[in-house]
Amino acid sequence: MTESSTSVFLFKSEKDSRTYPRGEAIFREGEAGSEMYAVQQGWVDLVVAGNVVETVAPGGIFGEMSLIDGAPRSATAIAGEDCKVVAIDEKRFNFLTQNPPNFALNVLRVISQRLRVMDRI
Repeated sequence: MTESSTSVFLFKSEKDSRTYPRGEAIFREGEAGSEMYAVQQGWVDLVVAGNVVETVAPGGIFGEMSLIDGAPRSATAIAGEDCKVVAIDEKRFNFLTQNPPNFALNVLRVISQRLRVMDRI
């Protein structure tokens, strides 16, 4: 499971969260995406072509690529257990990347790690 201490710190006490029961899709591969997410509780499986390629633990983020480049979702995100996630739209993302600089670096690290994993598949 991947985790991000920056996201844990920023979103741990967030009150505006969404809940998803185990097995529910948060989004599907190929859909348009206008938000990224931070996991508060539970975990989320990222699935590509029917295979789980990553499990995102509390504090981790997912869905950032579609928010950044506007392209369709490259994976399906499924609640691995009952979970709470915080949705981050483009306006909030832009604020977060300009203010606490560690957030932007964290997002870049996550993208880099995911690209390295996908290169091995």
